[in-house]
Amino acid sequence: MASSNRKRNPSLTQNLVSEITGSIQSGGFVPGDKLPTESVLMQQYGVSRTVVREAISKLQASGMVETRHGIGTFVLRTSERKITIDPATITTLEDVIAVLELRISLEVEAAALAAERRSEMQLKELKTALDNMLSGQNSDKDDVESDFEFHQCITRAAGNRYFTEILEHLGKSIIPRTRLKCANFSGDDLRNYLTRVNMEHEDIYLAIARQDAAAARAAMRMHLTNSKERHRALYAEAKESLQE
Repeated sequence: MASSNRKRNPSLTQNLVSEITGSIQSGGFVPGDKLPTESVLMQQYGVSRTVVREAISKLQASGMVETRHGIGTFVLRTSERKITIDPATITTLEDVIAVLELRISLEVEAAALAAERRSEMQLKELKTALDNMLSGQNSDKDDVESDFEFHQCITRAAGNRYFTEILEHLGKSIIPRTRLKCANFSGDDLRNYLTRVNMEHEDIYLAIARQDAAAARAAMRMHLTNSKERHRALYAEAKESLQE
């Protein structure tokens, strides 16, 4: 039974990914080196074949290694590596905070561009997404779908497809409220949280509606920074509870 639990423990996979990544970064494995076989990695790290395969898959997704069928898995040169972000790896509060920092650098400018470039149709789509969020708030519904659509509308209105492609690639896992469920909101706490978040969304919408790029930039920065700070507070609480 213990063996079965080890196979399903995602932290074992992440630990193995970290170990191999550390070896590559420290020069233990250099570009062109072939990684040990599955059997050797299983024995060396005391993990199952499933864990090894999942770890190799994640290393491939991050562009660290390449598997050549029938030959083995090889470490790639830095110049051969692709910049990739796997949404499935955004699993911890630390990950969410890091992604929010990335979003601040992207979406703050996207909001300003949206204010300058948006069409009337795009503004109407943004208003629909906002109205859907407000409707969800009134029914205490945690509407991740409308939240994500709101941010997608802004990147589309910015008129730069790369903003949109990055957001679409990351997907709904980047919406912080999907992670804040672990805070066990209930009753007034949930309503107060949704009210604050949707007021921030409304400020962004109003700035874009009046085509005020500076205000849109400031409103988006405030929204994402507030979200980051909410997660920092949760992260601090989680660390405290582990130390008790």
